[in-house]
Amino acid sequence: MESSQKAHFELDDLNEKLRREYIKTLEPYGLKLFSELSDMSEGERAKWLFWNMHENLDEIRKLEPTLTGQVMSTQFTVSDGHSMWTDKCGLEKRIELNCKWNLLLTYSLHQNEKTYEIGEGWVNLFVGDAPPPHPMLLNSQKGYMHMDSSLFPNQLFLYGWITEEVWQEIKPQLYNGNPTCRSDVLLMDNFLFPVKNGFDFVCGPTGSIGIMNLEFRLFSHPSERRMTRRTEPRQRS
Repeated sequence: MESSQKAHFELDDLNEKLRREYIKTLEPYGLKLFSELSDMSEGERAKWLFWNMHENLDEIRKLEPTLTGQVMSTQFTVSDGHSMWTDKCGLEKRIELNCKWNLLLTYSLHQNEKTYEIGEGWVNLFVGDAPPPHPMLLNSQKGYMHMDSSLFPNQLFLYGWITEEVWQEIKPQLYNGNPTCRSDVLLMDNFLFPVKNGFDFVCGPTGSIGIMNLEFRLFSHPSERRMTRRTEPRQRS
């Protein structure tokens, strides 16, 4: 028992050391003022966000950071047979959403909202009645966004899960071919937490941001039929 606890503490210490090393590389961008975001590139803004979520959480909370991923394309995969992730055999459903990510900040002094582009990426979701075996998530957790990728910060990846009921609700809109319709994945600020010591209710790769809630907003803009009058008299033949 004592040996297992010791191994657990040593693993936590190692993970925390790795996290600090990862986050340290983002510090030159994270220390910039939010007023400088307009002059930063999309990748630099992503680094700013991750550093502040890990090292400056109380202050960035005041800006109510909200992430929105505008869905550009959808891929739905169904597999039947032996799982790639467990010893179980059966049906598995996964969704991949290609998104354009934006960061919305609220400046409380003037109650102004400003949106910053932070790049493209993917939302990979398992469909099921419980958290999937991969990615490994805690019971109350819906996913994580991580920086442990060779494509970071140019591509942001979110891994998580939704229930079959939610999938049935959003599926018609995602497959709607009407160009005036839009679907967004919304990550509200009060459901985002750094994966680090002291936040044991979320897990994920080193340096990631744990997500406790996934919200989907589906927009529909019916096309309007406009009647135009001729301003010139009709020519007679």
